[in-house]
Amino acid sequence: MGSVGDAYDNAMAESFFASLECELIDRRSWKSFAQARMAIFTWIEGWYNPRRRHSGIGQKSPISFEKGLQDKTNVTTSATAELTTAGELKL
Repeated sequence: MGSVGDAYDNAMAESFFASLECELIDRRSWKSFAQARMAIFTWIEGWYNPRRRHSGIGQKSPISFEKGLQDKTNVTTSATAELTTAGELKL
């Protein structure tokens, strides 16, 4: 986030709400506030947060980004476990 008065101050929030409006709100109508609230919650937690590609993490979805980090950690951990100063396997 930018500082107050910075051109990038609200860029992330503006981008999020533009996506919400374009992808969900402009395409549907609801009979009650509860239905609208549930649809927005489902859109955010079921699509926007876990699966939608984000520019801040290299156009990857958060799920694939975190999986990549986990895979790197597992490779590093297993390689470190195999190496010791005495050449013995440590578990």
